[in-house]
Amino acid sequence: MSDTDGKKPLGLGGAPRSGQVKQSFSHGRTKSVVVETKRKRVVVPTPAKPGAPGAGAASSGSGLGDPSKRPAGITDAEMERRLAALRAAKAREAEDAARRAEEERQREEDRAARRAEIEAKEREDRERAEALRLKAEEEERAAKAEAAAKIAAAEARRAEVLGTRSRSTMPAPKPAERPAKADAAAPAAPAATEEARGPASAKPGLSPRKTDREKDDRSDRSAKRGADDGRRSGKLTLSDALSGESGRQRSLAAMKRKQEKARAKALGLGHKAEKQVRDVQLPETIVVSELANRMAERAADVVKALMKMGMMVTMNQAIDADTAELVIEEFGHKAVRVSDADVEQVIDTVEDKSEDLQPRPPIVTIMGHVDHGKTSLLDALRKTSVATGEAGGITQHIGAYQVKTPNGQLVTFLDTPGHAAFTSMRSRGAQVTDIVILVVAADDAVMPQTVEAINHAKAAKVPMIVAINKIDKHEANPQKVRTDLLQHEVVVEAMSGDVQDVEVSAKTGLGLDDLLEAIALQAEVLELQANPNRSASGAVIEAKLDVGRGPVATVLVQNGTLRKGDIFVVGEQWGKVRALINDKGETITEAGPSVPVEVLGLSGTPSAGDTLNVVETEAQAREIADYRIKTAKDKRAAAGAATTLEQLMAKAKADQSVAELPILIKADVQGSAEAIVQAMEKIGNEEVRVRVLHSGVGAITDTDVGLAEASKAPIIGFNVRANASARQSANQKGVEIRYYSIIYDLVDDIKAAASGLLKAEVREHFIGYAKILEVFKVSGVGKVAGCLVTEGVARRSAGVRLLRDNVVIHEGTLKTLKRFKDEVKEVISGQECGMAFENYEDVRQGDVIEIFEREEVQRKLD
Repeated sequence: MSDTDGKKPLGLGGAPRSGQVKQSFSHGRTKSVVVETKRKRVVVPTPAKPGAPGAGAASSGSGLGDPSKRPAGITDAEMERRLAALRAAKAREAEDAARRAEEERQREEDRAARRAEIEAKEREDRERAEALRLKAEEEERAAKAEAAAKIAAAEARRAEVLGTRSRSTMPAPKPAERPAKADAAAPAAPAATEEARGPASAKPGLSPRKTDREKDDRSDRSAKRGADDGRRSGKLTLSDALSGESGRQRSLAAMKRKQEKARAKALGLGHKAEKQVRDVQLPETIVVSELANRMAERAADVVKALMKMGMMVTMNQAIDADTAELVIEEFGHKAVRVSDADVEQVIDTVEDKSEDLQPRPPIVTIMGHVDHGKTSLLDALRKTSVATGEAGGITQHIGAYQVKTPNGQLVTFLDTPGHAAFTSMRSRGAQVTDIVILVVAADDAVMPQTVEAINHAKAAKVPMIVAINKIDKHEANPQKVRTDLLQHEVVVEAMSGDVQDVEVSAKTGLGLDDLLEAIALQAEVLELQANPNRSASGAVIEAKLDVGRGPVATVLVQNGTLRKGDIFVVGEQWGKVRALINDKGETITEAGPSVPVEVLGLSGTPSAGDTLNVVETEAQAREIADYRIKTAKDKRAAAGAATTLEQLMAKAKADQSVAELPILIKADVQGSAEAIVQAMEKIGNEEVRVRVLHSGVGAITDTDVGLAEASKAPIIGFNVRANASARQSANQKGVEIRYYSIIYDLVDDIKAAASGLLKAEVREHFIGYAKILEVFKVSGVGKVAGCLVTEGVARRSAGVRLLRDNVVIHEGTLKTLKRFKDEVKEVISGQECGMAFENYEDVRQGDVIEIFEREEVQRKLD
């Protein structure tokens, strides 16, 4: 039988090409199979008919193109559709280009129209200003002319008055002089007299009549009276005053005053300045003197106004915003209410211009697990020996140093602790840094604090350089370090990643130059710049209370230049720079960007991590610090007030079952105190906890001893000591003071002390079973069970349980254990005895007595 069994091989038709293939199987079996292969079908497009659409284009080669050059399987219809789609796309592109050009032209026209409108508006404003100026000049000229005219008129009236007075004060002519005057007027007087008297009196040689003489006398008297009236014209008589028809003129002094006023008015002098209305910024509370300064008024006037309102205050007392607003409105100013938070707006937050920026040294933070050689590596770079002076050989403070590389470039290094308790210090170091050097020991690989340092660097989005230290050791395995880092998404360059890795040895100095080159390369990529010509701002790396120097803060300047004498505010403290000390202990006058310095002159010890900002005046610094203190106090009060009465009752009930170990902590620097408090908070469980009553910086004082005595708490001193007075007080009051210099020992001792507050664990050991065979009633004793010890031993001091049908009926102690008539301490298995329970007599035949002993085991905190 053939392999095909007479069947036709499967195929697709056409002209197949058959063949046989021999298949081999296991155990030497083979099989021949008939197969056929098919040719690939090639579709050749049919030529278009001459009359069909697109035939001309296909024949010309410009439409569908040469059919022989088309891809296989493309028909004329498909080619036509593709060409149509191509033409439509080109048409759409042309339309889009035309539309964009139209939109651009429209935007250009709109811009031109806006420019024309702005220019027209500016031209109108200039013309209006010019018209106002000309009008003002015209009014000024008219006012000057009017003033000059008034002055001239006044001068004329004055001259007229002076002339009238001079004529009225001349003496009247005497009678003997009258003929002389008559003779002087000889030619005219006779003729006039003759003419007046008429023809009858014109006769020569005749004397005048009596009636004529009387008329002459009357005219002389009236003339004399007229002269007297002129002389008295400037005086006020009683009759004139009563009649109201006084002819009195203004005095010469009054005329002079009027002329001087007119002249001053014409020259624009003598006008009282108009009161300037001010916008007075008004916080929630304000001191009276400060309110007077903001209104530009005298403080005494403000106090007087408040007294009129019934408030007896002095200029140094504070008043509320509502009262201050009434005072401001009374003085004619406008009150502008501002929030207390606005006091921080004086801090300069203006972004620097690109032309003001200058290159600055990189800030490099060294991080890693404890005892991986971070400080030793930094010592090798600085050529110092800081690590040998560390307590226990571990770093417990954050340090800042500047190193000059062989090529002359400055690099600022921050050395952070590696112990688990110093998480906050490592976090602060990562926040202010530009580059993180992750130190990993080649003989220890990746450890928990190494992972934490990686997370800090990623959270701060800071580039990393991996320094594989201790490469000189025999058991060093740098490749294992690189492999372990892959688990935490850190891919070094040796593993085709983008994180630089350098193999170094802090002991022999191997690879230090390569590490500095890697830092320089990373700094060059980052293009670090800052503006040194502005008010300084920086971050507080560490703070402490130094004996003799007072509060000292280690500040890393980030922007501007910090100079001696600058007034600054940092957290809830403020001060004036009294001295600047660099990392070598030298006193300097100024510190630029990326320079770490110790700052002296603070009002108190700030918190590590606070920001330092330079302000203009002490008043501003004090105001900002007071506001921050008030805000922090309000937050603490709000946190306590947010709980309801039910929550407080539940917390008090829960605290009753929790044992507390109160302690006081005093450390040398702020960062250490913070780390110890955080470590203490992690000690304990639901039964016991450590409560930090107070933590501070500086030596242990009498105040600390008094608080410890009242709270019955020990005092923990970390790298600090108690002064003589505090030691004496502690001995008298029985207060325990413990000193530590290594945080390991401190945490272990507190954990052991807290473990002593735990309740001991009680364990039960079953030592025997007894079965009740008979129950006897004994007078004076009660019911006594006659038992057989079936297992173990029965002891009188042990605890017993009464079991009935494997259910515990009673648990207690034995009142008596007898062997025959004797009282015994124990009965072994297989012997009979008599048992009586304490305060229980419901025993029955067949019950089982379980005998056990309790053991207390002291517990410890994990």
